[in-house]
Amino acid sequence: MPFSHTKIVGPTGRFGARYGMGIRRKVLQIEVKQRGMHRCPQCRSLVRLKRLAFGIWQCPKCGFTFAGGAYIPQTIMGRTITPEELKAPERQKQVWKESMRQRATE
Repeated sequence: MPFSHTKIVGPTGRFGARYGMGIRRKVLQIEVKQRGMHRCPQCRSLVRLKRLAFGIWQCPKCGFTFAGGAYIPQTIMGRTITPEELKAPERQKQVWKESMRQRATE
């Protein structure tokens, strides 16, 4: 395997010396978040979601297609407006964790 010249700049190394370092750093932050592991809202599996178009995401495991943010599947505003039905499993996990902590301290 040849020597990689993109250890620091990561995926933005494809731009070479063009566009300036500031812009390439911003693109780097966006691309790392975008291509990272995210949780599917349907099957709750932690996978690399596929971006079909601007704000349209698809889970490779269950095939669920949903609307999200432009660069990340779920925005901060989207989390606050999430319906209560989807928040219920997360609350159950928190209650369970708190009960386990109380049992451990007893």
